[in-house]
Amino acid sequence: MAAAEGSKLWGGRFSGSTDPIMEMLNASISYDQRLAEVDIQGSMAYAKALEESGILSNAELEKILGGLEKISEEWSKGVFAVIQTDEDIHTANERRLKELIGDVAGKLHTGRSRNDQVVTDLKLFMKNSLSIISTHLLRLTETLVERAAIEIDVILPGYTHLQKAQPIRWSQFLLSHAVALTRDSERLGEVKRRINVLPLGSGALAGNALGIDRQLLCSELDFASISLNSMDAVSERDFVVEFLSAATLLMIHLSKMAEDLIIYSTSEFGFLTLSDAYSTGSSLMPQKKNPDSLELIRSKAGRVFGRLAAILMVLKGLPSTYNKDLQEDKEAVFDVVDTLNAVLQVATGVISTLKINKESMERALSPEMLATDLALYLVRKGMPFRQAHVASGKAVQLAETKGITINKLSLEELQNISPLFGSDVAQVFSVLSSVEQYTAAGGTAKSSVSAQIEQLRELLKRLKEQA
Repeated sequence: MAAAEGSKLWGGRFSGSTDPIMEMLNASISYDQRLAEVDIQGSMAYAKALEESGILSNAELEKILGGLEKISEEWSKGVFAVIQTDEDIHTANERRLKELIGDVAGKLHTGRSRNDQVVTDLKLFMKNSLSIISTHLLRLTETLVERAAIEIDVILPGYTHLQKAQPIRWSQFLLSHAVALTRDSERLGEVKRRINVLPLGSGALAGNALGIDRQLLCSELDFASISLNSMDAVSERDFVVEFLSAATLLMIHLSKMAEDLIIYSTSEFGFLTLSDAYSTGSSLMPQKKNPDSLELIRSKAGRVFGRLAAILMVLKGLPSTYNKDLQEDKEAVFDVVDTLNAVLQVATGVISTLKINKESMERALSPEMLATDLALYLVRKGMPFRQAHVASGKAVQLAETKGITINKLSLEELQNISPLFGSDVAQVFSVLSSVEQYTAAGGTAKSSVSAQIEQLRELLKRLKEQA
């Protein structure tokens, strides 16, 4: 039997019953009960504003606040009883408030719409959630930076197109991911600033006709400012799109890092070993140690992007002000918040516990990776780079033809390519000398990497203060 319309917040105009399947499609209480606490916070603030404007007496205010505190306690203890007619968290809390304090509960919604109520709740939830996510993200970034500082003398092949390219410091690799994550931290901070605009007091769309002090609401709920236009305030979900977009880019960065580490952990590379705490085995093959933690991080990028794509399509065709389509925003936000919190903590665990294999990294450093250094040697002798590039390429080809590594070519063979080659060319074929020549800011020389570490430490301090 479908619920009678009279039990609903909007039931007075209806005489029939809602179709049971429509009831299920329309209801959001199964997931928006996560907004229970922020919904109560918003109601407490609104009750105070109603008392200031003369709608509630002081006694009525105290009664409402006491009832809301009791409801908050029931939610925190897990004893709040949701019933079938609770369409959403707002209906559930108001229904319970009436059970506790009687008809005076009906005054709480005076001048307020679920349109401005739900967007306020969601913003309060997201403000809290983004602070937690930011903390996890900064912890991961700090873990990368501090590991880079400890292992600064480790050198391994750098890759482009998944082909060996040039020697780099392991720290340069770690910091490349840390730098990307600092941009994600900055983006989350920008999203949080735009979330921090109060919509409550906008009513259904036209505003509030009862002289509600929105600055009081702003102060009570710790928002930075109030919305400028009531029609925009109840319908805009830019902040949801921005959060999901920032989250998608963050997940793409984490996916790239995960992919790198998966490759480096294979037996073919053998550069690192994941902790057992972040690996799983095979139900058939006893020898397997699978990097499932990293594979799951990689997969979650698709999940988060899917949420962004979905909400963009929801918003695309909407007319102005509130439409029920906007109910889709909450599940997207909840899912992505949960995903980020889990993924960031697992990623931090992976980075802090993996073991590197310096010997495997060193064995993978082949002389051909110093072909650019050979070209730069000629540049320093006065040859234009394009000519030097050709000469170095000829040396590589000659070595391949002879079946030897480039550093085994004789001085005579090199001088047949260019008379600028001298006996000092042997100094080129040093991996340490190679990385140490990249002293420009941002490079892989030890001095440059050390500077990056210090700059990132300072940036992390500032980001922590803003989180």
